[in-house]
Amino acid sequence: MNLIQKILAGERIGREEALALFEMDLFELGMLAREVRRRLHPEPIVTYVVDRNINYTNVCVSGCKFCAYYRPPGDPEGYVLSREELARKIEETLALGGYQILLQGGLHPDLPLSFYEEMLSFIKERFPQVHVHAFSPPEIIFLSRLEGISVEEVLRRLIAAGLDSIPGGGAEILVDRVRRRLSPRKCTAEEWLTVMRTAHKLGLRTTATMMFGHIETLSDRVEHLLRLRELQDETGGFTAFIPWPFQPGNTALSTPKTTPVEYLKMLAVSRIVLDNIPNLQASWVTQGPKVAQVALEFGANDFGSTMIEENVVAATGVSHRLSEEEIRRIIRAAGYEPRRRRMDYTLLE
Repeated sequence: MNLIQKILAGERIGREEALALFEMDLFELGMLAREVRRRLHPEPIVTYVVDRNINYTNVCVSGCKFCAYYRPPGDPEGYVLSREELARKIEETLALGGYQILLQGGLHPDLPLSFYEEMLSFIKERFPQVHVHAFSPPEIIFLSRLEGISVEEVLRRLIAAGLDSIPGGGAEILVDRVRRRLSPRKCTAEEWLTVMRTAHKLGLRTTATMMFGHIETLSDRVEHLLRLRELQDETGGFTAFIPWPFQPGNTALSTPKTTPVEYLKMLAVSRIVLDNIPNLQASWVTQGPKVAQVALEFGANDFGSTMIEENVVAATGVSHRLSEEEIRRIIRAAGYEPRRRRMDYTLLE
């Protein structure tokens, strides 16, 4: 049985086979990813979520070479959001029909775990209906070190304060050789996976991401996918995978921008390899609406978030904005039915 037959038969592929997919004709690869997507999601539905990215602080000690948003401690442009500002942003989100907030910040050396607990408690007391999708693994690892307590204890305390789920940020590429060059002060690949394993054990659902198109190799990308697939076999806790290309503007890395063809190939390979992660998200924030629409024929079944606010990608000079109405129109024009969802992909309407 050749590779194409194996994929169409629904069989799992290995490392060398995954690498071979990158050599395949673009449209043939898209056809295979589309078949895998149809097997997982036979209904002609594309989901999306109405939410807002709120960056509670931009102060960070990590100094990642790919980030144009952070400011070091003591920088005059550094900030920590006040409770009033946080409440205003959530009120605006609810007024626009939002259901969830994505709450992320930098690795701030002066904010103890109690700050995060109080922030969550404040949100849940004022806005009990809001789903709080917050704090990526590097933030959890940083708090664990800062407080001298285990990752599990950090997560238990955050859950008790109101944490509902964890975003997959900070994964970049789950290969330490790459991480040491890109973000040497951030958590290791194994620490990232440990946070997710522990979160899943405690009943939290999470997403997973990949930031590609910088200093990594195709082999590194496949290693990343296989490590996610292995953890998902163990826990089943990932709801979705979101691959997005590195945006070089205003960063310390001067690599060429990923082309739409490279993006679509990576998306399709992800759909084929990650046979146990049910949902794959198109990245209109980095690719723009037209490429994201095409992504729906390359394995994606989710259009991501309306992103009422987004700062980190925008800091690189890439700024695509879409209203909920535009997202629904784009999905319909591609031949699918748009449906609002929750973080766990249950439908809202």
